[in-house]
Amino acid sequence: MSTVGPRSRAPRRTATTGLGGEQVEGRQAVRELLLADRRATREIWLAADLDPAPVLDDIRELAAEARVVVKEVGRGKLDAAARTDAPHGVLAFARPLPEVPVEELLGGGRGPAPFLLLSDGITDPGNLGALLRSAECAGVTGVILPKHRAVHITPAVTKAAAGAVEHLPMAVVGGLPTAIRELQQAGVQVVGLDERAERTVWDLGVGDGPVALVLGAEGPGLSRLVRDRCDHLVRIPMTGRLASLNVGTAGALACFEVARARHSLG
Repeated sequence: MSTVGPRSRAPRRTATTGLGGEQVEGRQAVRELLLADRRATREIWLAADLDPAPVLDDIRELAAEARVVVKEVGRGKLDAAARTDAPHGVLAFARPLPEVPVEELLGGGRGPAPFLLLSDGITDPGNLGALLRSAECAGVTGVILPKHRAVHITPAVTKAAAGAVEHLPMAVVGGLPTAIRELQQAGVQVVGLDERAERTVWDLGVGDGPVALVLGAEGPGLSRLVRDRCDHLVRIPMTGRLASLNVGTAGALACFEVARARHSLG
């Protein structure tokens, strides 16, 4: 392991118009980056004052297997290069996450029926990251993000997702309504989460076929065109005094409810 001197600099960030994800921060996120091995990791920085921990041993071992340079740097230098508030002393520089075409998310009849997640204008990185983490745990097989007016994979999203971005194939589309129409033509049921819906997620019978769950931004929720294109609209039943959940929590509940319904048929 080498030590970075005071003149060292973080690897130059290259501009990207795709998913992003070139800078990965946090111990679990960096560990999953190396485990997934979907994209090249250029370099890893570890703060020189870190206490021993099993996850750090994993990172060093995985980096050695992948022949990725690991450098110890001063805490101040690492925190200055970080783009999140708490990188926990671990930072990696990698190639951007690969985009996949929507057609690839449909699977072409191979493997289990697709379970897709669509973001309709989610702009909060923490919410998107938490949502992606829950989605991956619930068995979501792919994610579709709109090109405009929505957050993609920033360091904050990557950290909040705790490595889920490394395991979820993702597509970026110019317009979500058009993408929804294409999914429907391929036989995918499209379900929108809308607090004004009459039906609840408990009433949703999605069967064991392809399904896509669409989540809107906090506040405005689903856009009008997206809402109109959905096959079904459902809401989270609320029995407490508060009237709403943030999109990360609501999306997690909906993802697992869809997963439960599909599993009960398996």
